[in-house]
Amino acid sequence: MTEKNGKQPLLERKYYEDCPGCKVDQAKELSKGQGVSFTNLFIIWVVVLCAALPISSLYPFLYFMVRDFNIAKTEADISSYAGYVGSAFMLGRCLTSLLWGTIADRFGRKPVFVIGIIAVVIFNTLFGLSTSFWMAVIMRFLMGSLNGLLGTAKAYATEIFREEHQALGLSTVSAAWGIGLIIGPALGGYLAQPVEKYPHIFPKDSFWDKFPYFLPNFVVSALAFVVAIGCIWIPETLHNHNCSNESIDDAENGSSGAGNEKTIQKNENLLLNWPLMSSIIAYCVFSLHDITYTEVFSLWSVSPQRMGGLNFTSDDVGNILSISGVALIIYQLTLYPSVEKASGPIGIARISAMLSIPLLQSYSFIALLSGLALYIVLSIASILKNILSITIVTGLFLLQNRAVVNFWIISLSLYNG
Repeated sequence: MTEKNGKQPLLERKYYEDCPGCKVDQAKELSKGQGVSFTNLFIIWVVVLCAALPISSLYPFLYFMVRDFNIAKTEADISSYAGYVGSAFMLGRCLTSLLWGTIADRFGRKPVFVIGIIAVVIFNTLFGLSTSFWMAVIMRFLMGSLNGLLGTAKAYATEIFREEHQALGLSTVSAAWGIGLIIGPALGGYLAQPVEKYPHIFPKDSFWDKFPYFLPNFVVSALAFVVAIGCIWIPETLHNHNCSNESIDDAENGSSGAGNEKTIQKNENLLLNWPLMSSIIAYCVFSLHDITYTEVFSLWSVSPQRMGGLNFTSDDVGNILSISGVALIIYQLTLYPSVEKASGPIGIARISAMLSIPLLQSYSFIALLSGLALYIVLSIASILKNILSITIVTGLFLLQNRAVVNFWIISLSLYNG
């Protein structure tokens, strides 16, 4: 069913009255020439934040949590067990990411959002109540297994915005992800062990003393609960009718509908799309690096100096990461669009990757400092590292999105030729 608006005519293409994806496409056509929807940006922001916060919020207190489990025979073994707990979430995500992508393509983006965020509410809360090492590992693994938020959010960002605003949508995904990986440790640093830090509010021998790591997890879960409720009313972008046959017919008839260039035929093999595959490989390698850095940084900061650490408190880690988070928000909203426009996603990603190498090498020398000098230099290094990381991630997101679109356009041209 084709609908027309007297003020702004739509492109000639089919719209189905009961299809949520068609309703979103119609809304995008009617908003042509208007600014970006900040409501949609906020939706993407909070959903990705719910995916990122549980990953990183435990890092400042994970060392102490594992120590309190009394499973490590020596102090040096604590970091090893902490690594198992930290990696359990990502192991679960790795095993189920393709499944959640399939579910999102078949049943819609909203169900994946709601299920993933509810999983955060339940299992992140139970993780905060963990009384043993294996309970902590299992809760993290289950939370990761039911968390298909990030990939679905990237798809949602490309579907909810018009083409000229898709770069901003993907930039919002990477910004929210990066800031979540920074704010999470800050929350964990400030809120863990509240009886020791805030004795006037949290009395000794209370619930908070028995479960000293529950508060930061509860705060993250409470935020996720609010977002899960809000996701009930967000627009669904998945089409519930078969678009592939229509796109082929339109191509044969020479139709130039806006949706045709966005539909990838099922018989096209994306594995042959080298720009896409190369950007995915680069993203996988860098994600391994970035998550490793995020976990190691917090563990290194709170480890004793005799073991090569900085002997920071969880508050110190929270302060440094909070400063980095503020700087990252300012950079993403003010500088990044201009930098990306001037250098392009490939150029800026390459430059950022090259600059990251000497920056990371400098950390071993930073550890030789002490006092205020250590605090200031480490804060600056953390700011630079996170800015470079978010620049690389955003650039790779843009490359992946553009590679798919360009591949479809070339395939359609060959089909018509």
